[in-house]
Amino acid sequence: MGVLSSPYEDFDSDLYVDASSAVGRRILLKCEGLNLGGSIKMRSAAAMIGAAVANSTFDDDSILVESSSGNLGIALSATAASMGLRFVCVTDIRCNRSSIHAMRAMGAQVVVLDEPDPIGGLLLARLNWIRARLAEDDRYIWLDQYSNQANWQAHYHRTAAGIHRSLPDLDVLFVGVGTGGTAMGCARYFADSGRRVRVVAVDPVGSVAFGHPPQRRLIPGLGAGIVPPLLDRDLIDDVVRVAEADTVRMCRTLASRGLLFGGSTGTVVHGAQQWLEDNDPAGELLAVAIAPDFGDRYLDTIYNDAWVLENFCPAALEPLSTRFVTIP
Repeated sequence: MGVLSSPYEDFDSDLYVDASSAVGRRILLKCEGLNLGGSIKMRSAAAMIGAAVANSTFDDDSILVESSSGNLGIALSATAASMGLRFVCVTDIRCNRSSIHAMRAMGAQVVVLDEPDPIGGLLLARLNWIRARLAEDDRYIWLDQYSNQANWQAHYHRTAAGIHRSLPDLDVLFVGVGTGGTAMGCARYFADSGRRVRVVAVDPVGSVAFGHPPQRRLIPGLGAGIVPPLLDRDLIDDVVRVAEADTVRMCRTLASRGLLFGGSTGTVVHGAQQWLEDNDPAGELLAVAIAPDFGDRYLDTIYNDAWVLENFCPAALEPLSTRFVTIP
């Protein structure tokens, strides 16, 4: 029997969900929503706060601060609360209301910005808010997930190592990109292991992470308004871009088969399906997609018909049609 004494202790589950009934080909989903933080960001949160506490500049008056669109903020709130630390999350109007309520319930101060920076959008506005606090108050310590080495190291030692241990014959891994922490940790691990696993990054349309022009994005979790400093394009084998309308359709397709996953998962699974259709039509590759969270935080958005119709065309409400391949 496994027992967790703190919410930030790693929940290293070997549970994978076969999504073939929903998407028409065998894609195993590594379910990261099972830990107490509710998403894969719990690993990054624990690693980054642990590194900050170990730093000699941290003391009892310190206030941790970070920019987050939701999941990392919740994970940091849980970790900080369990360690008796003060935490401020800077987010924006795209953050799900349930995520804001969850952070505040755990004692975090949540700052919600609604005015984007004219050049860098809402993300840069959040970062500018943090930089202003750092300049005026030396109690603030910015965890800075965008350049914090503990971010990718957490996924090197835990996420990727766990996947390799469970699936030593893995052929291709699909990872969504936000800060680049998960993708870089996994890519570096498999490069160092000598095991030839293709790592495919999945990025939402509108993100500038891989040099594309910015566009409006409504679904939090993946994508970036700046090129993430952690991201090393040379370690990524391929990149797939997914429109947010397709994210919504994939989430609803999965839900129609009883699999209620979050927006990041819908993006990654759609990207995986798209890539496999183009590169593995016979269904021979063993593929895993990292599913960062479950869908309970998206009930007011992705799974709300009125919200979808307000922001996308009616086709976004229609489940995707799938072409089944023979699974060897």
